Amino acid sequence: MIDTRLPMTVIGGYLGAGKTTLINRLLAEPHGKRLMLLVNDFGAINIDADLLDSADEDTLTLTNGCVCCTMGSDLFMAISDVLKRAPRPDHLIIEASGVADPYRIANTAIAEPEMRYAGIVTVVDAENFQALSDDPLIGPQIAQQVACADLVYVSKSDGIAADLMRSLRAINQAQPVILQDGILASSLLLAEHDAMHADPSPASHPNYAQLDYSGDMVCDYAALSAWLAQRPKSLFRVKGFVMGPQDQGWLVQVVGQNIAISPIANPAQSTLVAIGLLAATSGSELHDWWPG
Repeated sequence: MIDTRLPMTVIGGYLGAGKTTLINRLLAEPHGKRLMLLVNDFGAINIDADLLDSADEDTLTLTNGCVCCTMGSDLFMAISDVLKRAPRPDHLIIEASGVADPYRIANTAIAEPEMRYAGIVTVVDAENFQALSDDPLIGPQIAQQVACADLVYVSKSDGIAADLMRSLRAINQAQPVILQDGILASSLLLAEHDAMHADPSPASHPNYAQLDYSGDMVCDYAALSAWLAQRPKSLFRVKGFVMGPQDQGWLVQVVGQNIAISPIANPAQSTLVAIGLLAATSGSELHDWWPG
């Protein structure tokens, strides 16, 4: 009997791990499938959706929090929308926000009888994994995201170090497939996962402070670099688009101590999102630094 249920893969991983980059790589591969993307970002502005190389009609967005905590009903509505589409897509990819629990997203989605679980992929940032794992507030959340994975994708590294491999396999007792390069479609879209792991020690995540900005901020490269360098140290993630003084705009990607500013066509307005641990964040410090 042919299984007509819609396969669903959840892609998770901490803030700035490289989930959107992974999805764009997947979209570029010649797998011949029509993918439907459901993107859940943390904050009122969904920056990640604008970074995806996908037609608008093949992307749905959810904002204002992590899906496991505040977006449950909206997730069901979005999935219902996907299932009603004609023709129905071949595969649903859910990109979870960086603070979400991929297991709970997958568990919610497969409650729909027309959906088929096709696995959880957790993206691990090789540059920051150990420091994040050692953080007493963030560490349990990082471990939770790895523990539920069927496949772990390691980003930002030329090779997977032996100590990182041991750490990942120690967290995930199901021994997930761990990969870095190669053809992704065969691993992400064609693998069969008949059942989910047992719920791996649920971990509540810490509280986060978020800042959202949409406005007429204009910066040249030097001014933008200086402004980002002065950001409060509690902000782990900053991303968005900034208008330049002429026809040149900027894509901003800040992860931990790393700042990347890339030239783009000038956006219609500047839109930025910043995220940091609430316990380490000074409200006055953020207010003095943030535009608007």
